[in-house]
Amino acid sequence: MDYTCPPSNEKLGSERVAFLQTFAKNCRRTILKMLKTSQSGHPGGSLSCLDFLSTLYAFRLADTQEDLIVSNGHISPGVYAVLAEMGAVNKDEVIKTFRQKGSIFEGHVTRHIAGIPFGTGPLGAGVSVAAGFAYSEKLKKSDKKVFACIGDGEVQEGQVHEMALFASKKKLNNFTVFCDYNAVQLTHSLEETMPTNIKAFFQAHDWEVLDINGHDAESLWKAINHQGDRPILILGNTIMGNGIPMMQADGENHIPTWHGKAPKPDEIEAQLALPELTLSAEEKTQLDDFRKAVKFNPHKSVFTPNLTRDETVNTGKPVLYATGTKEACRGAYGKALLDLAKHNKNVLAGTADVGGSVMTKFVAAELPEQHIEFGICEQNMVSVAGGLSVNNFIPFVSTFGAFMSSRAKDQARLNDVNQVNVKMVSTHCGLSVGEDGPTHQAIDDMGSFMGMFNTHVIEPADANQCDRIIRYAASHYGNFYIRMGRHALPVLEKPDGSALYDENYEYVYGETTVLKAGTAVTLVASGPMIAEAMKAVESIGIEAEIVIASSPKQFDENLKNSLAKTKKVIVIEDHNGLSGFASQVVLFAAENNISLAKFIDISPKAYQLSGTPMELYQSANIGEDAIAEALKTI
Repeated sequence: MDYTCPPSNEKLGSERVAFLQTFAKNCRRTILKMLKTSQSGHPGGSLSCLDFLSTLYAFRLADTQEDLIVSNGHISPGVYAVLAEMGAVNKDEVIKTFRQKGSIFEGHVTRHIAGIPFGTGPLGAGVSVAAGFAYSEKLKKSDKKVFACIGDGEVQEGQVHEMALFASKKKLNNFTVFCDYNAVQLTHSLEETMPTNIKAFFQAHDWEVLDINGHDAESLWKAINHQGDRPILILGNTIMGNGIPMMQADGENHIPTWHGKAPKPDEIEAQLALPELTLSAEEKTQLDDFRKAVKFNPHKSVFTPNLTRDETVNTGKPVLYATGTKEACRGAYGKALLDLAKHNKNVLAGTADVGGSVMTKFVAAELPEQHIEFGICEQNMVSVAGGLSVNNFIPFVSTFGAFMSSRAKDQARLNDVNQVNVKMVSTHCGLSVGEDGPTHQAIDDMGSFMGMFNTHVIEPADANQCDRIIRYAASHYGNFYIRMGRHALPVLEKPDGSALYDENYEYVYGETTVLKAGTAVTLVASGPMIAEAMKAVESIGIEAEIVIASSPKQFDENLKNSLAKTKKVIVIEDHNGLSGFASQVVLFAAENNISLAKFIDISPKAYQLSGTPMELYQSANIGEDAIAEALKTI
């Protein structure tokens, strides 16, 4: 039998179609055996997607090595079974360890497995990541297609709307999404849960929709290879639990019994013994011959250790902002980003309709091919950035802190789980947003990322440090969240009047800087609060040590030594202290066995109304006057 991939404009032919039926049958057996071990999982969608997965892998991906991102990550039994049948993973290991402690074969697809380029689970995010993959191929001028798989209920996620707009805008005709239209969701039928006209939805977003039988190999093959001038949705009409008699009947009646439930072991054994799930000797031989002929070797994901220096990045020449002036960090960010983009074609700038505020406008004006306007679609922006970063781009994506840390937190968390390389830069953070009022006051944004293991949180002290931080983030691997306010800050000085962060300064993650030495108390300040702390200390005339902190997730010996010396600390920040610097400084002291005699947290304790930044600092009791009053208690 001929196991080679036929030309894309030809039919599979009866022999290949018959083989795919055998291939899928054995995958069903593997799925059942996995579920017997795990006694948990999602068989229903795995089985309804199986014919698509089998056709795509056996006769397309085996030949092209293109990428499939499975956005409905819970269909992992189907994906793992197909990869095992392709010979990419060990079938016995899959069966014995699925969903077991220590196994890479997790409950949702994971990029720890060769052939799975991105781990997914939260619905809606994966298909945006896939759009990022497709856009990467466009930027690289590659002729490769990118495939994605989604569930029908998944289309209810708002992020899918954002993704569809983006793919259409970018004319991603190299992007094909298979929608598993089995009309069943977790609790009820699609119709009962949330009626969704998927075909009309994608057509309204200017996609080409191919409405087919999702279990017919020839229809699938034709749709998989279809080429047009727009992104393509394959609307695969399927049956949940297809091919397993005890499940298929419920699927045909749109009953969700087997969406997320595993049959009991004796039920599985009974199904495996059925004639329609039993392989003949000839069929077993065919499968063995196929694996020998195909030799499918998908690439393995590379997990670069966090903060590894990327020597290929040209960090350009830092800007030195003059002392005696005030500069906004967001302006310094925009100029540093433009310099990086000029020196590195893989550095990209993205924004969500606020380019003029977050200062990606500089890249947009001079290097439009390296700038991405996502529209008011923050979730899609962060997920697309994840896909771009896996494909060797360095995306900087920016919006206001209130939106990046709340609307796109789920997407940032998935990037964190996948250990990718996205640089999130938020402006208009804290009460410095001023007149925009409490809806835009991001005073809890750092807290959104504090619990993420692979995301580094930074707040620059002034324009000079901001410039170096942006260059550091570009040249060091990992996800970053960098926050800054809207208004201009003084350029910080050394005692001799020169720039504190001068031409010889290089940022190191987690560093602190002693701005002023003292013995009476340690003032830990960040961002705009540094200037307020300096004014307060000067007005009181106390021998306070001012320590500039750049990241609440990591501190250094400077802070440790200062706390050990003074045993008293006042933490000042334009952020909720419960999830910002204050809580972390206390933890740091405890971890280093430093017993504090005095601790004062100066941070916003409530949302503020509109006003100038200075007015809001005063009303929130975090400005110069509040710091001075605290110093009087020392």
